[in-house]
Amino acid sequence: MRLLNVLAVCQEIEEMTKQSIRIVLSAIGVFAAACVYSPTISAQSKLKLEYTKPAANWNEALPMGNGRLGLMLFGKPEQEHLQLNEETVWAGEPGNNIPKQVSGKIDSIRQLLFAGKNKEAQNLSNATFPRQAPEGLNYGMPYQTVGDVWLNFPGQENFTAYKRELDIANALSKISYQVNGTNYQRTVFASFTDDVIIMKLSADRPKSISFDIEMTSPHKNQQIEVKNGILQLSGNGENVQNKIGRIVFVSQVAPVLKGGKLTNSGKSLKIVGADEVLLYISIGTNFKNYKDLSIDPYKKTADILTKAKTVAYQIAIAAHINTYKKYFDRVSLDFGSSAQAAKTTDLRVKEFAVKPDPELVSLYFQFGRYLLISCSQPGGQPANLQGIWNDKNSPPWDSKYTVNINTEMNYWPAEITNLTEMHQPLFAMLKDLSETGKISAKEMYGARGWNLHHNTDLWRITGVVDGGFYGTWPMGGAWLTQHIWQHYLYTGDQDFLKTNYPVLKGAALFFLDAIKAEPSHNWLVMAPSMSPENTYEQNVAISAGTTMDNQLIADVFNNVIHASKLFGIDKPLRDSVQVALKRLPPMQIGQYSQLQEWLKDMDNPKDQHRHISHLYGLYPSGQISPFRTPELLEAAKNSLIYRGDKSTGWSMGWKVNWWARLLDGNRAFKLISDQLSPAPEDNKGQNGGTYPNLLDAHPPFQIDGNFGCTAGIAEMLLQSYDGNIFVLPALPDALPNGKVTGLKARGGFEFDMEWANGKLKRLKIKAQLGGNCRLRIAANVKLKGDAQLQTAKGENTNKFYQVNAIASPLISQKATLKGVTIPGTQLYDFSTKAGNTYVFVAL
Repeated sequence: MRLLNVLAVCQEIEEMTKQSIRIVLSAIGVFAAACVYSPTISAQSKLKLEYTKPAANWNEALPMGNGRLGLMLFGKPEQEHLQLNEETVWAGEPGNNIPKQVSGKIDSIRQLLFAGKNKEAQNLSNATFPRQAPEGLNYGMPYQTVGDVWLNFPGQENFTAYKRELDIANALSKISYQVNGTNYQRTVFASFTDDVIIMKLSADRPKSISFDIEMTSPHKNQQIEVKNGILQLSGNGENVQNKIGRIVFVSQVAPVLKGGKLTNSGKSLKIVGADEVLLYISIGTNFKNYKDLSIDPYKKTADILTKAKTVAYQIAIAAHINTYKKYFDRVSLDFGSSAQAAKTTDLRVKEFAVKPDPELVSLYFQFGRYLLISCSQPGGQPANLQGIWNDKNSPPWDSKYTVNINTEMNYWPAEITNLTEMHQPLFAMLKDLSETGKISAKEMYGARGWNLHHNTDLWRITGVVDGGFYGTWPMGGAWLTQHIWQHYLYTGDQDFLKTNYPVLKGAALFFLDAIKAEPSHNWLVMAPSMSPENTYEQNVAISAGTTMDNQLIADVFNNVIHASKLFGIDKPLRDSVQVALKRLPPMQIGQYSQLQEWLKDMDNPKDQHRHISHLYGLYPSGQISPFRTPELLEAAKNSLIYRGDKSTGWSMGWKVNWWARLLDGNRAFKLISDQLSPAPEDNKGQNGGTYPNLLDAHPPFQIDGNFGCTAGIAEMLLQSYDGNIFVLPALPDALPNGKVTGLKARGGFEFDMEWANGKLKRLKIKAQLGGNCRLRIAANVKLKGDAQLQTAKGENTNKFYQVNAIASPLISQKATLKGVTIPGTQLYDFSTKAGNTYVFVAL
């Protein structure tokens, strides 16, 4: 049907050159090839968000983007609203936020902590880093909106037969309705190929399209004008704290009419009696990189617009779809269908808890992949706290990069759901931070290498943000660098690892210098630090040697050890790191049989804080395993139970992954159900949930929960962290039948799986790198196929499945461990060759 539709559209082109025909036919060929596979008709056809009314507010509007440009589409017949973003429109200007002469204060805070004077340490931290940024300093800049385009349609208030959809299989949005017997349709996409937003407005009667075009923006310094039939908005990012708004942005709206008349009235455009209108929106800024604003934004915007207008619409939409589907179609997921799939998306969310809707789970999974493709493209900026979608100049939490969980969570789906290219903006930011972070490492901690605290922004700041109570967490770089190592484990790309090795090395150098011996056990610990945003005494968060810090440093050290061995370099550094690694504190199980959050046994079992940072070792790290460290697994499970399920959206997204690693698919699914409940209208609190447009609520909107749940659903189906690849490790009873294609495992393996009645039926494995493939499958499954499966013995010989040694935990005498029940499994090995595919069926 798609192929026929594209051909039909092409036949409408009145005078097309031979070259244009060749381009269209080439696009159609790629498009058709991309559409050959469909898991089931229902799974493919229902990858849509569908509504029968326009968006009443921003949380009902539909997000679209091409990585650089963002759009929220409201779909109102009488007044269409397009809220615009561009990824580099931020307040402020180049410059770091490193305070002067604080290294001595940091030493004093550390000594107070080592002396057990925790309250005094917190007071000094608060005084050194005030909650409000002192004069001459800033706590980071906000990500800002560009503004809004308004299309005013007189006489279209009384409409019928209204439909609105976001087709995430093709990255298109459509709105259709009827007024006085005339059928109207709008098709919108943010082009991945032409780098503009394109809207096609059509009707089934000639001369039926009449409307005005206006633009607005909340920016103080702005100008709106019309030149040569183009409506233009230009302005500057805002001045914030001690930074001047140096970003210059330009947005141009250009209508192309078929029939009718175009006029202007100074600051708006008017279209009367058109048969069809193509609307092009181009946005550009002066941003080149975090320290260079030398791009001419007017020329950039105009050049993009001029080029886009020369491309025939049919070519543009086909090329856009082809580019998008190159990423999106790598993974399909089918959990089966139900009658709920026929209902509108907002109603399905409202009813999910009481009416089975397996298709909504697969839609939500794929929506997360759609969002990542749409807000994080190679060559651009990484996804921030709201991806690229934000309608404010002062958004919640500034919509910055919060790196004590949120930015990392944004990229958890990148590798496992086969979107590895979407990871590239994060790696580019890490290279920048490894330079700017040298200043904070040296001036604040007297250390080599580089570091980052819990927030950064477009300007790659690395100092403390939000003061000494929330911000004195110097571990942001430690966590972000894990993405470099994990990308290598998934792809085997040694050139990538060699290019990014200095970033890993710099992180390790910082901790070699910054960690100090604490007095009770002579362990090397990071101090001052904290367990992100949580407290252990009233109004005291500052601490030494938190469990998460120890886990992170262990990963940083192990990564640089493995990488330096691989390249045969830096043996003296490797030797120093190995010595320090052995002196890190082991994980500890406290008096409540919990995994301790702090160095001392201070956990409160009634604490239900949203951050459960000490479970980093369970996920995304792989330091805690059901099969290698059952005591730690039980303690982690106890900590998770104490904290409860209901929380902010991102926290529940993390919990899905934790319960999957705990091999409890039913509890993981329960968290998905909690997340797929209507978000409260109140934009305060920690209720989590999902808005009618499927975006995640903290509340308010944060995008990380979407990405966390997408990663968690994948983790329920495939895990590859513990020296083996675990197939269907946490399949819930609610999803007994299904099929998935294209999930990635470490070591370059790609998996297709089918299951029925909760049992694996078919397995297809593509070995992109070759090497030993070690499978863990349920004990009651017997496979036969293209390779002889041998019972696994010893450690996995595949270099991408090395398991780091974990010290035995210290266990409180008050702890009562009851043991955990682990489902019976079997381990098999078989040898693979790069490029070969292996198919197995259950007997």
